[in-house]
Amino acid sequence: MDFIVETSARHVHVTEETLAILFGEGHQLTKKKDLSQPGQFACEERIDVVGPKKTLTGVSILGPVRPEDQVELSATDARSIGISAPVRESGELAGTPGCKLVGPCGEVEIDHGVIVAKRHIHMTPEDAAAFGVSDKQIVWVKVQTPERSAILGDVVVRVSNKYALAMHIDTDEANAVLGSRDQRGEIVEIG
Repeated sequence: MDFIVETSARHVHVTEETLAILFGEGHQLTKKKDLSQPGQFACEERIDVVGPKKTLTGVSILGPVRPEDQVELSATDARSIGISAPVRESGELAGTPGCKLVGPCGEVEIDHGVIVAKRHIHMTPEDAAAFGVSDKQIVWVKVQTPERSAILGDVVVRVSNKYALAMHIDTDEANAVLGSRDQRGEIVEIG
């Protein structure tokens, strides 16, 4: 049994309040395209992420709005702008560094929220039962590509009836295996 392995490029999740500062009061996110996870979408809106050393321009916002601002970068991105971002699961933001977010109407200095997303697999409860895994379990996944297949450890399983089966890795990891849009993965060890 295998599943799609998707590359999650750098992106930002914003609160209603941050969105209003960056794009103006009453602004609503404009859906560009749906993502694999139900209800999640890439937006037309883009912002700049500013660190101590450099700025990443034109970073995508993913919708819908969230209760807390979160910036997800690859380790390479984070280092390039001078931020030592920890590897964390989405939403685990305590003790993380911050940065400046700049939009066309304003800017926001967030004091935390910058992470390198921990590689993970989204599963429904039915998927988890079929794979013999449970929520928060750590697995190893073989990613099969034509030239640079690899086994990735420390992959967290995330189970919810709101998810669709897909693994997410960042651009550093995708580049390491010369990943493509149709790359597949399979669990080879359950921790």
